[in-house]
Amino acid sequence: MNTEPPSLEAMKALSRVPVTRILALGRWTEKATPAARTPVMPFEARETMALQLAGKIDQWFARSDGEGAVFLMNLTDPAEAHALLEALPLGQAGMMVFELIPIGPLWPLGLLLRD
Repeated sequence: MNTEPPSLEAMKALSRVPVTRILALGRWTEKATPAARTPVMPFEARETMALQLAGKIDQWFARSDGEGAVFLMNLTDPAEAHALLEALPLGQAGMMVFELIPIGPLWPLGLLLRD
């Protein structure tokens, strides 16, 4: 087992994480009053489920602060994720916006695989 600390070059190489998923953090906009979003939600739920069945969304969650939704998406391109989320009913109505975070494997684990 190699007990030497990794070189700076090795650390830089390992830190280049391949994007394997997109974490989408949604939040309500000012337009998304309870009265405005209630009639849209059945359509939103159906279209979100269609994205899950198509393999685009792996998991979906409600934010515990009540401020929106969180999706773990099986995508690598933030532009594709943005287009899909904007096409959902809440996106079309301007009631939800998303912060998109490309994510991948935890690179420091690669340090354990060094010879």
